Amino acid sequence: MKIAIIGASSGIGLLTTQQALRKGHTVTALARSEIPLPDHPLLTKIQGNATVPQDLQKAVQQAEAILITIGTKKKNAGTLFTDTARALLSLPDSIKVPILWVTGFGAGTSKPYLSWWMKLVIHFFLRNEYEDKGQAEQHLQQSSLSWEIVRPGMLTNQDLNPSYRFYPQLEAGMRVGPISRASVADFLIKEAENPQFLHHAVALSN
Repeated sequence: MKIAIIGASSGIGLLTTQQALRKGHTVTALARSEIPLPDHPLLTKIQGNATVPQDLQKAVQQAEAILITIGTKKKNAGTLFTDTARALLSLPDSIKVPILWVTGFGAGTSKPYLSWWMKLVIHFFLRNEYEDKGQAEQHLQQSSLSWEIVRPGMLTNQDLNPSYRFYPQLEAGMRVGPISRASVADFLIKEAENPQFLHHAVALSN
């Protein structure tokens, strides 16, 4: 199938691109910086900005699934996530394909379900980023798009864990711990191939 991956130069996006190619999918990958992958007959690399509608349109125009894995290493991410959501919603042609958007556990309605430790970490170090992610989630949820929000726990660089857990509903007492980026990538590809949780926000944990 044809998959668009937005934010493909590192982290979850890069791993998802690699996994999708290994499974024989055709990938269009958009990133602001150079994507560190060799040329591949199934890969189209686009250097651009997810917050610019014209760049986004180039990446998604033939996609059968859209995976949004944007992120930033900057302490102040600004409004990257809401700006990307607005750019997506402004595209001239109505998008009919599934959109899987990676935010993080603790964004939006999942905030009250955090452990006390993660509440402190996000409050003191990631508060602006998670507020922006929550607002982007709202934009998506209030749209007519076929969305799915993916909320991983704290990300690690460990190998894929085939027995990772997913929670399509928020539950009292749920414990969402660390999860590898490779495991998140695996979930994204499987959901792109066969969407099970459209219009849900799914938490991921090892």
